[in-house]
Amino acid sequence: MDVVVKFPTRASCHVPGINSDIKRKLALRFSPSKRTCKKMDTQQRSICFKKNVQNKTWDSNRISAILSKRGPKSGRNSMSPAEIVEHFYTCINDKELQQLDEYISQDACFYDYTFIQPFQGNKEVMHFLQQLTSGMGQNVKFKVRNICEGDDLTVAAKWHLEWKKEQIPFTRGCSFFQLAKVDENMTIRGAEIFIESLIKPGSIVLTVLKTVTSLFDDFPNATEWFLRRPHAILIWMLKIYNIFVAPFINPLLDGYIKLWSFMIRLISYAFSAAMFISKIIFK
Repeated sequence: MDVVVKFPTRASCHVPGINSDIKRKLALRFSPSKRTCKKMDTQQRSICFKKNVQNKTWDSNRISAILSKRGPKSGRNSMSPAEIVEHFYTCINDKELQQLDEYISQDACFYDYTFIQPFQGNKEVMHFLQQLTSGMGQNVKFKVRNICEGDDLTVAAKWHLEWKKEQIPFTRGCSFFQLAKVDENMTIRGAEIFIESLIKPGSIVLTVLKTVTSLFDDFPNATEWFLRRPHAILIWMLKIYNIFVAPFINPLLDGYIKLWSFMIRLISYAFSAAMFISKIIFK
């Protein structure tokens, strides 16, 4: 992880807890120009934001040093929400499922929007994470680029996947976590995961959006029913596909996949034979 930035989601000029002496000094400093957060121009706010971020930046070396100093007996209650999320991805990369299970709440709910239904409860979430770590193999790792900590134990993380430290295309994503304290320990109760789409439709999305909103306006009753039960239509479409389409399409797809598998094996054999002959000739 390259950068960890901690800042509140709600910014305000008023900071409770500052003693009167500091307030008086701040008032004397800013009173001649009469600046407020609302009256600062774009350039001034940009400079102010950059200073605040630089003052609250944690690099990966600092986080690793903090975790190593605390040791395994210090408990999750001594870790910040950002460190919990950072260690969550470390456990996935290292395939430490037993330790990963300790970070997942019993009533956890994970929304991965590449799936239709969310994963509810510790058992379903851990089954999903087990499949994820198994599918990643030995060389694919999460590379967390930024972690931002907000109010009410919320954390956002931006990441991508790497294979032997080389970025894999179309694997950028962003995750939002909701943490909670259970028995003085910090656990992950909820997560929403957004992954970069492989298909880049571009302006087609705007055309589809216009068409869909027009249908919504023309059929408001059907729209209200659909918005209340969006998954019902998808389930019925899958049932219709399995009954009427799948018996004809699946055999064709199986034959197509088998044909390409045979062609790939044939090409690999030819390539191996060519390499063997070249070694004999140019020995």
